[in-house]
Amino acid sequence: MEMKYVRTTCPYCGTGCSFNLVVKDGKVCGVQPYHRSPVNEGKVCPKGTYAWEFVNREDRLTTPLIKKDGKFVEATWDEAYDLIAQKFKSYKPDEMACLSSARTSNEDNYALMKFARGVLKTRHIDHCARLCHASTVAGLAASFGSGAMTNSILDIAQSKCLFILGSNTFEQHPLIGRKIAQAKMNGAKIIYADPRFTATGKQADLYMQFRSGSDVAILNGMMQYIIQNGWEDKEFIEKRTKDYEKLKAVVMKPEYNFENVSKISGIPVEQLKQATEWFAKSEASAILYSMGITQHTTGVDNVKSVANIQMLTGNLGKPGAGVNALRGQNNVQGACDMGALPVSFTGYQKVTDPAAYKKFVDAWGFPDGICEPKNGYEVTVMMDVLTDKPGELKAMYIMGENPMLSDPDLTHVEHALKSLEFLVVQDIFMTETAALADVVLPATCYAEKTGTQTSTERRVQMWHKAQEAPGQAKLDWQIISELAAKMGYGAQFAYKSSEEIFDEIAAVTPSYHGMSYARLEKPEGLHWPCPTAEHPGTPILHIGKFSHPDGFGVFFPIEWKPPAEVPDAEYPLILTTGRCLFHWHTGSMTRRSEHLNAEVPTGWIEINPEDAKALGIVDGEMVKATSRRGTINVPAKVTKDIMKGVTFMPFHFAECAANVLTNNALDPVAKIPEFKACAVKVEKIQEA
Repeated sequence: MEMKYVRTTCPYCGTGCSFNLVVKDGKVCGVQPYHRSPVNEGKVCPKGTYAWEFVNREDRLTTPLIKKDGKFVEATWDEAYDLIAQKFKSYKPDEMACLSSARTSNEDNYALMKFARGVLKTRHIDHCARLCHASTVAGLAASFGSGAMTNSILDIAQSKCLFILGSNTFEQHPLIGRKIAQAKMNGAKIIYADPRFTATGKQADLYMQFRSGSDVAILNGMMQYIIQNGWEDKEFIEKRTKDYEKLKAVVMKPEYNFENVSKISGIPVEQLKQATEWFAKSEASAILYSMGITQHTTGVDNVKSVANIQMLTGNLGKPGAGVNALRGQNNVQGACDMGALPVSFTGYQKVTDPAAYKKFVDAWGFPDGICEPKNGYEVTVMMDVLTDKPGELKAMYIMGENPMLSDPDLTHVEHALKSLEFLVVQDIFMTETAALADVVLPATCYAEKTGTQTSTERRVQMWHKAQEAPGQAKLDWQIISELAAKMGYGAQFAYKSSEEIFDEIAAVTPSYHGMSYARLEKPEGLHWPCPTAEHPGTPILHIGKFSHPDGFGVFFPIEWKPPAEVPDAEYPLILTTGRCLFHWHTGSMTRRSEHLNAEVPTGWIEINPEDAKALGIVDGEMVKATSRRGTINVPAKVTKDIMKGVTFMPFHFAECAANVLTNNALDPVAKIPEFKACAVKVEKIQEA
């Protein structure tokens, strides 16, 4: 018997915890602590504890599959590649689209981005950041010149006041929750705002229960109260920002006094005053947010408002402060960094910028050029085009994404994907999306590959291969490279290892220039930007100046707008969605983990006792939840921990999929859907 430990980084949330995979006779069979990581110091959450259980499941995809007469039949790799190459060659560039993946490595995402733009010549590439933090990227880039979390996770423990808004951190990023607990032990005040009294709320010094979609009103009201009391950081505003007077003209309006904000949000005036005083008077206040801020038709407005209050109080460019946007998936930051977006190459170099465009044309050396220098479609727009403009998009390549459970209004998504003439899905399991494909390609999971991922705090860390892939499954970048060679571009994809791809990434990406596998072997990895081989990395952004060319931060005056869909007589309740501690996203991995699935075997809808009483609903009974888009049957969870008039569902469960109900109304800038607020009705199921 041979036993070994292989250090790697967790494949679940964006925290970036490290652990050891236990390998016995060549197979992963457990997880053990790796104590040298500064992020988690040997601790892991339940998902990390059982992050080995899905790896060797008997239902892993192990051979290429081609659909014939509506049924999948096993095929050789050559048969699959030949069919895909022949089909893709029959379409025009703009008739094809690619979805990359926040679950795969930086190297995999870079390879697919290069394949889309160089082999297929298509502008249309995106991934699920569109569904979680597209509004962060757009909003913070406008305000600060960079769309990333400004501070480090370790920094959170140094904060004097933490305002957690739109993030159930203790369940969704438990090891970041540990830093919140450390800050509290060091004397920090914890303010928590959420429609639900969650595990995070139970750790707070002040819990403010509010209606989903009132974030801008709350933040504008707080800014008005800060200015009225002279608590703003006048020196920071004068020396480091612009357009302050424009902001002031809006936030000082009578609509944003606390009496009005209280009516909009449901938060009592005294709580608003207390929270603002703690926040403004602390020497280092940080805001932590996640999808509760971003997944709105006003997502970009919400993010800019967060940026506004941090500039107003001078809480940027120093330890314990900052705008800490907590990324949902393990490599959502990295997939964005790698240019798996319709508007940019790696490192947010714009495809419409002639200098950046020429740089990639020259670096890649495609003999017939690359896609035209125009922005492509976002994934949410792709779905609308498929249903509303038949024939415009005809083929799609999806790597490691499951839109048939993750995207809003699933009836619409199914209609969209079934409108394709040709669909290729590359994944580790037969997901709800893969089941609709014409060709399914078996890929490797994190335990079977060496590569890098970039966590929520811009920390780039290593995965290390612990076992061989099952059956004929191949590395994601290897599949893409072999397919590119079949299509005549072998010279551009002549990679022998993931390290060769990473070296190419570093060469074309200024924020990664100074990184290499040798440097990333350190337990702490490196934070970007890391411009040179001697540079130590940058845990805190915007020290001394912002990332705009002139170095100034920009205030944006924002008016509050209600959600796209508000309750009415027919649909009287608000539905909001999110994750739970034991599951992750579409459940394709956690629901195949025996211990995690035993903890939470199915979904539920939370409903306030007063609402439940009025509807004659008791805890645990099956109820019917309906929106303008669909109906599902789901167990009721009657709890005083949710605000009256609001309901909540986790979105991991195919059998009671919350996204049958959610609204695909989009933020006009980021094209992110409004997962966090739609109108629903909940009814008893009448027995026949």
